[in-house]
Amino acid sequence: METAETGHLVFGTLHTTSAPSTVDRIIDQFPPDQQEQIRVMLSESLRGVVAQVLCKKIGGGRAAAYEIMIANSAVANLIREGKTFQLKSVMQTGRRLGMQTMNDHLLEHVKAGRVAPEEAYIKSNDKSLLKQAFTTNGIKMDLVEE
Repeated sequence: METAETGHLVFGTLHTTSAPSTVDRIIDQFPPDQQEQIRVMLSESLRGVVAQVLCKKIGGGRAAAYEIMIANSAVANLIREGKTFQLKSVMQTGRRLGMQTMNDHLLEHVKAGRVAPEEAYIKSNDKSLLKQAFTTNGIKMDLVEE
């Protein structure tokens, strides 16, 4: 965090499946009495988060599906205020800025015929929303309900 604050570009990898959970994981690495300060520091230095999952491709191989969150002023405010649960809605409205949710990319893979709907559903971090998107786009899924 200190290195990023000095203007250096810092990359990190975490085992998370969404951009909001990545922000939470970073903050949770610090003791509770420091987390408010860390939220402020992170809101000022974070530039973006990319989360990815690998999906089985139809016909073999893997396709990366990813979520992109660009740290604009709305994202920074939500991080600072501890409202990371609202980051997903900022990502949905920030598509014109290059943001995308995991479901956006999973749906794109399914529509392009790269990934089966069932595989996308399994990899989704918001299954009900993806299922709704499938219905809206006329995509059928052969999956036993959970």
